[in-house]
Amino acid sequence: MPVYEYKCPNCGHFELKQSIKDDPISNCPTCDAQVQRLISKNVGIIFKGSGFYINDSRSDSTDTSAS
Repeated sequence: MPVYEYKCPNCGHFELKQSIKDDPISNCPTCDAQVQRLISKNVGIIFKGSGFYINDSRSDSTDTSAS
């Protein structure tokens, strides 16, 4: 399940694990103030497998296949 970041005017920033299908929460679980859901900046996604840039950009000197 993804982790979403929220901002509370009283408590500050907090994270909440929710399903993608769940609606965003509107009140802080701690102080019941109205919260705002933030858009995360750095999402650590790494695509691995044939056809992706990270694998295709390697030089031939790192190839470990037998010739």
